[in-house]
Amino acid sequence: MEEIAWLNEVEMRAWRGMLSAHAQLYGKLDEELVAEHGITFAEYEVLVHTSEGEDGSIRMSALADAALVSRSGLTRRVQHLVAQGYLERRRCKEDKRGTFAVLTSSGWTKLIEASKTHIRGVREHMMSKLTAQETEELANALEKMLK
Repeated sequence: MEEIAWLNEVEMRAWRGMLSAHAQLYGKLDEELVAEHGITFAEYEVLVHTSEGEDGSIRMSALADAALVSRSGLTRRVQHLVAQGYLERRRCKEDKRGTFAVLTSSGWTKLIEASKTHIRGVREHMMSKLTAQETEELANALEKMLK
């Protein structure tokens, strides 16, 4: 049987720290968005990714990839945002199987309002705790991990 190469103390601190920091930050940002705007962090991400598409629209499959969620998970989020009037679903004219999520004017307004809360939260709960050098190092390390 192959021996396990256990993480050393520093590696374990880094691993657990990343998981805990992500969960804590995500939770705080989600709580603030729900309290101030009635949308979850996950729904906010859907609005952001949709806004980045051409004319505020994005193919549902691309949206699922961008939001790092399953197709079924995305469908539930989009249905909720459609019910609130922030998104519309439109069939693709060229490919009848494809569907687009399209940001409505109410969706743009909600996104702009919620962005202020989100950015304030990111600055308060993350950026204010790091020096400029630490922020640069963290960004570089995370980018390296994603390659």
